[in-house]
Amino acid sequence: MPVYVYGVVSAEGDSESYSEIFEIEQQISDKPLQVHPETGVPVERLLCPSFIAGTWSPLKARNLLSNENLTKRGLTRYEKTSEGYRKTGGTGPDMIRRTPKQQ
Repeated sequence: MPVYVYGVVSAEGDSESYSEIFEIEQQISDKPLQVHPETGVPVERLLCPSFIAGTWSPLKARNLLSNENLTKRGLTRYEKTSEGYRKTGGTGPDMIRRTPKQQ
């Protein structure tokens, strides 16, 4: 099913700025939404380029950068935390602790 992008119409009715932008799956035969499905405020369907999955699609990038794929290729992935960097995939130390700044 296609995903459509909608913008919540601002109180001033300015079509250049939206207070919220959201995506929703709808069938092609469905009529465009007139109001937000949760809040009931007026919305407009926004024109966006269509997405066609190709060689470098976001789905492909997500799979290439998955922890499992990086580990399989001998790489290690860390995520930044308040204490330092925590390992999410691969080999190496489980945590690289943050050192206090020298003044």
